Amino acid sequence: MTYHRRPTDVHNLPKLKTFRTKLRSNLTPAEAAFWKIVQNSKLDGRKFRRQHSVAGYILDFYCPSERLAVELDGEVHFHDAAREYDYERKLFLQHFGIKVIRFENKQVFEDLEFVLYTIRLNFGWRERTTPAAKPATPPS
Repeated sequence: MTYHRRPTDVHNLPKLKTFRTKLRSNLTPAEAAFWKIVQNSKLDGRKFRRQHSVAGYILDFYCPSERLAVELDGEVHFHDAAREYDYERKLFLQHFGIKVIRFENKQVFEDLEFVLYTIRLNFGWRERTTPAAKPATPPS
């Protein structure tokens, strides 16, 4: 049976497969340490993917069930041009219903509990931001 992608499917586009594979093989030390914590659904039973792509963007980590991206940033992200790029990227991903949270690489090593706490706080973010359904009107 052959799998056919829908034209609207923007996740893990085939044209980025080689690049994603290369990135997975060359994780930064912070990414490798974080991956050991979340792989195999170790974080509250949530599955995370490494180097998951959405359209032309590759996310460090992505939790599909929560539509949550976790980005670990090194020094390259601390310049104005990079901040602007990251902001535009965040807006693009929000358009697809994905929330992005960012941490500095050093936080994985120096304050892992804060990183995990913050991620857990963001589990369920969609339910908290979706307007509540109107209660049913009783029949007259």
